[in-house]
Amino acid sequence: MSTPISGFSKLSKSQKISWLAENYFNDAQAGIRVLQQYWNSDQKLQQLHDEFIENTISNYYLPLGVAPNFTINGKMYAIPMAIEESSVVAAASNAAKFWLDKGGFKAKVIQSVKNGQVHLNFYGDSKRLEAFFNEVKPILLADCESITTNMRKRGGGILDLELRNKTQELAGYYQLHATFETLDAMGANFINSCLEQFASSLLREAAKSTLITEEDRLEVVMSILSNYVPECIVRAEVSCPVNELAQAGMSGQEFATKFARAVQIAQTEVRRAVTHNKGIMNGIDAVVLATGNDFRAVEAGVHAYASKDGHYRSLTHAAVSDGVFRFWIEIPLAIGTVGGLTKLHPLVKLCFEMLGNPGAKELMQIMAVAGLALNFAALRSLTTTGIQKGHMKMHLMNILNQLEATPQEKEAAIEHFKANTVSHAAAVSFLESLRP
Repeated sequence: MSTPISGFSKLSKSQKISWLAENYFNDAQAGIRVLQQYWNSDQKLQQLHDEFIENTISNYYLPLGVAPNFTINGKMYAIPMAIEESSVVAAASNAAKFWLDKGGFKAKVIQSVKNGQVHLNFYGDSKRLEAFFNEVKPILLADCESITTNMRKRGGGILDLELRNKTQELAGYYQLHATFETLDAMGANFINSCLEQFASSLLREAAKSTLITEEDRLEVVMSILSNYVPECIVRAEVSCPVNELAQAGMSGQEFATKFARAVQIAQTEVRRAVTHNKGIMNGIDAVVLATGNDFRAVEAGVHAYASKDGHYRSLTHAAVSDGVFRFWIEIPLAIGTVGGLTKLHPLVKLCFEMLGNPGAKELMQIMAVAGLALNFAALRSLTTTGIQKGHMKMHLMNILNQLEATPQEKEAAIEHFKANTVSHAAAVSFLESLRP
């Protein structure tokens, strides 16, 4: 077992790797070779990657795929997707093709408001705190002028600032709740800078005010944006006459009814809802990653939104009425098209170019459509042929690579499993039958 190391961050990359290899790799030289295999031969590009985060030792690659033929609001897209899971890109592509001649996908941004809070302790009379806040609110906003100037020039900025009494949930707990429009920026740094200025100004003014006493114990606990953004909502949908849905030996009405029932189950049963929504996030996260956005923030906000009424539910909805099938999603997405990696990572820049360099609202629509498409593809499989038939066909190549199949063996296996059920055991058996 290795001993703790002091000053690790000050070591060079090669020194970090040597220490890791010495202390944590079973075969030091083999481990070093693997890490170096993923270094970029372009030293300038590798340095760029090294400087994205701290203590960099190598690059971790994910496949970058593309799902073509997405029509969104009448415009054709090829959607980039960074993801390791088999069948996701294929499923997205199939859904895009399915809806291509049925009007495609429609999407719109309903709201784009983001928020953050200054979290406070205050144990005095709430009415005095309210009076103090109303008195100093203009000062707090004015003190943020230098931070908000550029954002306001572009049409964004601070929308509102209010004092919220949360003492029923937690004794002595209040917050300054601020709302923002950050336009094409995700806005985390902008929001946090404003919040910290609010906090500093609040304490400064409290020290001068006769409304706040030492006994009130006014204290700023922390100032931070929220990744729960229920006022930053995008909607995506598809619809068509029920008779256009006939497939897999089912009439259009049968398929539509069964499909809608599957969504109702995900609205009702949390165990199903979690997997249902995970499938939606397969599509959304893949586009979030490809465009250099923060998938952890998106995931956290989305799953909180799925629980907004106290019961975790499906993020999608389906209805059959007057011979028309409708399937839609409303989802919170706080993302950006400027800042962060969006202008730094060469592949991210290329993905934006592939999408036509969208602004944040257009990218929100694209991401929501990707999530809806993956959910449609999954439910279509689940309610007809079953999920494993298609998924395991796509997973076959991973199994063959794991079993170190030769190109000739892969070709034979792909042909064999066109008519046979794919499983790890079946692949092992088939390869054994080929090998002497």
